[in-house]
Amino acid sequence: MPRRPRLTLPEVTLHVLQRGNNGGPCFFDEDDYQTYLDWLQTYALETGCAVHAYALMATRIHLLLPPPTATAAAKMMKHLSQRYVQHVNAARDRRGTLWEGRFRSCMVAGPYYVLACQRYIELSPVRSGAVDHPAEYHWSSYRANASGEPSTLLTPHPAYGALGADTETRLAGYRELFHEPLDPELVEQIRCAVNGNYVLAPPGFQADLGRSLAQPVTPGKPGRPRKSRLPESGAAAPGEV
Repeated sequence: MPRRPRLTLPEVTLHVLQRGNNGGPCFFDEDDYQTYLDWLQTYALETGCAVHAYALMATRIHLLLPPPTATAAAKMMKHLSQRYVQHVNAARDRRGTLWEGRFRSCMVAGPYYVLACQRYIELSPVRSGAVDHPAEYHWSSYRANASGEPSTLLTPHPAYGALGADTETRLAGYRELFHEPLDPELVEQIRCAVNGNYVLAPPGFQADLGRSLAQPVTPGKPGRPRKSRLPESGAAAPGEV
């Protein structure tokens, strides 16, 4: 079956997910994480992709970014992924791929969903059991977005900027969002969207986009209505968080 065209529009935020091959590691030491971030910044600048949030996990990466063109994110990920694999292979005298196929993504629209997806990304280390609080994890954007840790990589999303009129108010408002866990149903929606190449957005946006693209932008609902489930073709691998 041919794969569905990737849903992407200029300036509409994308949640990008890329996993290690067969669920294996894609980062092996701290130098790998830092190298990936350095080249992420390089290729984000080259392609004009502003990065709002990220989490580099041992077996996968999450990014939140608005591509300036429909092809910018794919171009960025192609160059970034290839160069990083060259680094890992040369450092460890290995061959072959590091990634599990092409990256997955979903468009994210609306302040509620953008901030929810950003929290989902920065909470990845907590869900995986790596840390008890996102501030304890070094390889994510949480400490920059929540505590003001300097970052030359990140560009705040307007929804983040609307959390307060000044820096301290915005930081406090963002930390406040983490006082309560994400709703499990919302977590399921985010997972389903990014694994299935759907759109995470208010229903009106989804409906308008589906009509304009003439293709599904949300999971199908055959038979009796029921809660959305991960499509089998895009189901998360065991341990995916």
